[in-house]
Amino acid sequence: HRLMSTDPTMNSLFKNKKILITGGTGSLGQALTKRLLSLDVDTIRIFSRNEYNQIEMEKKFNDKKLRFLLGDIRDGERLTKAMADIDIVFHTAALKHVPKIEYNPFESIKTNVIGSQNVIENSLRQNLEKVICIGTDKAVSPLNTYGATKLLMEKLFVSASNYLNREKYRTTFHAVRYGNVLGSSSSVIPKFIQKIKSDEPIQITDPTMTRFSITMDAALDLILNTAKIGKGSEIFVPNLKAYNIMDVKSALFDLLKETSVETIGIRSGEKLHETLINQDEVRYSWKINDMFMITNPHHVLFNESNIETNYQNIKKVTEFKTYSSDQVDKLTIDELKTIIKNSELLED
Repeated sequence: HRLMSTDPTMNSLFKNKKILITGGTGSLGQALTKRLLSLDVDTIRIFSRNEYNQIEMEKKFNDKKLRFLLGDIRDGERLTKAMADIDIVFHTAALKHVPKIEYNPFESIKTNVIGSQNVIENSLRQNLEKVICIGTDKAVSPLNTYGATKLLMEKLFVSASNYLNREKYRTTFHAVRYGNVLGSSSSVIPKFIQKIKSDEPIQITDPTMTRFSITMDAALDLILNTAKIGKGSEIFVPNLKAYNIMDVKSALFDLLKETSVETIGIRSGEKLHETLINQDEVRYSWKINDMFMITNPHHVLFNESNIETNYQNIKKVTEFKTYSSDQVDKLTIDELKTIIKNSELLED
């Protein structure tokens, strides 16, 4: 369930680079920090607003290459100082909880949209090398406010090059888009495990629900390979299988023990199935290195006449009309059991 493993060229790409990770104390930010430290970077600045999480992360890593900066991406002036002398930014900060955002939509606009614009504007001012934002399948044909804000974030990133003179500035902007990260704070599996261990009923919204899932290692591979092969204004999407929620339940019952199940119905703003590439985006999508790349049709880089020169080993997507979790291959119960065991989620 991995994408591409990092290769020796990654060391040269990141060697002696100064990195900023917004939202760096989250599960993705910490995993990305660990991977980047193995690539001989110069410095990693962890930018977040949660001081307790920073203290805990600082103790956990205990690495002199890390710098911890309190701040909020809503604050452009603070970002200006945080980005001084930085080479590469990974933008992971966001408000992500769907029901909370449905109830507090103004706040999600301030963080996920205006905050992302602040990241872009400060990157342009400081002429950084690369800026990569972390998207979600909920941004595709969005049904909820969270998805709509992340769609706007993507649009800002793929259009950011419109605001710079390529002859004067080197900054490139990229987006990645994927499904739920197994074991992250938004993943259902840790919640199910906690309920099963406590002999409490697990809650399932709809037994036919499907979701894309990606391991943390595969997500990191996608992000770092985007930094490696991206030339600007693309959205990179992993080639994934999906799972059925009842198969996850069965896998956990086999690994732990059985408990009761409650069907509670789909929450407001929630989809039965998620989509990573919709039917309109397929027209601009290419397969490259076991990933998919959605191009910006308004960017000269992606003209049909020169795209195959600009990117090696790519071919037009023809194998599907829409890339949706109900239409792709599903992980079997045995595959899910293996993934869960390897994730260390079962450990106390």
